[in-house]
Amino acid sequence: MKKTILTAFCAMLAAASLHSCLDFDMPTDTFTGGQTDLDPVVYRGKADSIDYRKVISEQGFNDAMSDLQQYFAQMKTAQYYLRGGKDGQTPGPHQYQYVYNITVDNYAGYLVVPHNFATGLGGSLKSTYAYNQDYCDGPYGAFLSIKNNIANMINHPTIDSIPELKAIGLLIFDYSAQEMVDLYGSIPYVDHKSNKESNPFTFNKMADIYASIVDNLDTINACLKHFDSRPDWYKAGVQSILGQYDVMTQDKSVASWCRLANSLKLRMAMHTVKVQPSVAQKWAEEAVQAGVVETTAQELLLDPMMMGYTNPLFEIANNWGDTRLNASFESLLASLKHPYLEYVFDKNSNIVVNSSDPNDIMQANTRIMGLRAGIRMIQGQAYKDNFRIAYSSIKNNGEMANAPLYLMKVSEVEFLRAEGALRGWNMGGSAQQFYEQGIRNAQVEHRLMSTYYPNAVDEYMSLEAPVAYKYVDQYDHSYDAESVTTIGVKWNEGDSQETKLEKIITQKYIAAFPYSYESWNDMRRTGYPKQFEVLNVEDGDGSLVQGDIIRKIPLPGRDTSVGMSDITASGIEALGGSDTQGTRVWWDVAGSNF
Repeated sequence: MKKTILTAFCAMLAAASLHSCLDFDMPTDTFTGGQTDLDPVVYRGKADSIDYRKVISEQGFNDAMSDLQQYFAQMKTAQYYLRGGKDGQTPGPHQYQYVYNITVDNYAGYLVVPHNFATGLGGSLKSTYAYNQDYCDGPYGAFLSIKNNIANMINHPTIDSIPELKAIGLLIFDYSAQEMVDLYGSIPYVDHKSNKESNPFTFNKMADIYASIVDNLDTINACLKHFDSRPDWYKAGVQSILGQYDVMTQDKSVASWCRLANSLKLRMAMHTVKVQPSVAQKWAEEAVQAGVVETTAQELLLDPMMMGYTNPLFEIANNWGDTRLNASFESLLASLKHPYLEYVFDKNSNIVVNSSDPNDIMQANTRIMGLRAGIRMIQGQAYKDNFRIAYSSIKNNGEMANAPLYLMKVSEVEFLRAEGALRGWNMGGSAQQFYEQGIRNAQVEHRLMSTYYPNAVDEYMSLEAPVAYKYVDQYDHSYDAESVTTIGVKWNEGDSQETKLEKIITQKYIAAFPYSYESWNDMRRTGYPKQFEVLNVEDGDGSLVQGDIIRKIPLPGRDTSVGMSDITASGIEALGGSDTQGTRVWWDVAGSNF
């Protein structure tokens, strides 16, 4: 992050309406693409009521399509916001950094910010768990941008004449809302879905939000399945809209959106397995039966090669020096001899001198070397100012520059089905079958550019036990640590249920990189993959002790008395506990995984 950007680009939530200054679009603003002035009316209706059996005339459909063009354009903008876009543009490093890279990428153990972003004692990010509201409110700012680009459409009375587009718009909203409630523990879900524009906002309980989203997903599934019975002229009309405004599916089809809805339901089912096991099984089996993502062609993603953008992490790492490999991820990949370690991360870019022995010098390009999460950082985004910039970065190559940003990757769905099958649920196959398919479909680089991983995966999958590995910090050996990985890769039916689950979640975690939200969810609910202790957890909000991991991000909007009044009035009650980093969200309960 450039220093000027750090000063100017904030994610604080403004007083009257919990809005963020992440350049979101108000429903009455000019569309950020610059082409269209929006309807000045703010619509509030029944966003989750979809009359998909409504008889629609061809003239009525054409009138609706004409009236709603501006909202379809905003729907496209909302899709970009899901993975770090803004202002109607494809994902970029500034937004992506605030939504993912400064917070959850580090909480999940993938990456570490190698400097503190500012002058002065501690800087603005003293260490990994340091609470900085500007950064921690960033994900929620993106959600509000999605809400402000989608809520007017799904509440607009005319959208009922094209129910499939209402269903897709609602799915986009719910996808983001589910991400947010997992991060924060509660959000004003009902108020935002109904397009409420000003305080007071009422925070809703996570269990209620989950139930409402799943109810929406069932309606969305029914609506999109009913599309097949529509007349040809209607199908052609909907297809023309998707052809112009759908940027997430590869075939721009209603069927792919339907698979996303069911795959999201499967994801949510697995989150809740420890708090409502029978309901979780029901949701998961219904999702699989209705049809989830099953092939790479059905994956939902924002594709750099198709859209002409560069993966934001590539620029954050290589041009700004703002992110480096986490030592836990290094250790995990090395212990399992994973191909990622060779083609996703670079070796040290410059010499590193040991702090205790000036004669102990590691030359540039010697080895992969991550940073321990929680070490206290210093100022400087260039090696001449900060030696930690020399630690391993995202590889500076075309493969990583063109790595897609996934909304639903087939490997995630396969690992979800593997876990379900392990629990005895009907997932349409065995745990081993889905586990092995998930590993084969795990490559991070663009599938059209994939060469190294497919050639290495068979050998990788044959690893029966981890190799001995010790993380070594060349600068400060007090951070050295033996690997905590005790499992191999090869499936073994003789393993315990717990060991099988650890294998599934560990491989799911590796395959998900760099999508940190779901990986952090799995770490919290299962304890896997095993990680090094985060150092200096006391740098957070005071709720953590050494050995803890952060359980949630404090609720957004604390910067004003108005926002804080909503948190006091309904947020704390909705959480069911204190609003701290150490508070567990609804589905994150201690105890056995089985």
